[in-house]
Amino acid sequence: MLKLTKKMRGRIKMAYIKDLRAKVGHQPLIMTSASGALVNEKQQVLLQERADTGDWGFPGGYMEYGESFQDTVKREFKEDAGIEIEPVKLLKISDQEFYTYPNGDRVQPINAFFLVKAAGSRQTAFKPTETLRIRYFSLDEAPKFFNHQHAMMWQTIKDELQSSSRA
Repeated sequence: MLKLTKKMRGRIKMAYIKDLRAKVGHQPLIMTSASGALVNEKQQVLLQERADTGDWGFPGGYMEYGESFQDTVKREFKEDAGIEIEPVKLLKISDQEFYTYPNGDRVQPINAFFLVKAAGSRQTAFKPTETLRIRYFSLDEAPKFFNHQHAMMWQTIKDELQSSSRA
């Protein structure tokens, strides 16, 4: 079996999406992704301000060839927020959302949404091409989300935190 390095997977992913888009243009694609909710001791949730839209969303992104959902959320959290995490609990799989990117690319993202915990104490730089800034939000101050899927994930984490506080 071929063992792919992280660098090779990244090249395959970019080539894969680029090759698909060269063939289908902006036609809809089904894309697999993972994202996560990191909650601090004040019960605030970490979000990223996205560089492509200026709106807010959960750190996450598309799966690279050879990755699991857990691998994807760990890698994407590091890229988007500069934080190493571990998935704690799968909260939701969403498959009924549709999105058009600012460049016209249309997708149906199949997303695995996790509750995550920090795996280390230090934060590193995030990718400025993907993230303008990161910030913790309290549950009663939902920002403008970049798409409906992220607004639904916000409701999912609110429900999860409220039910766990009652238990």
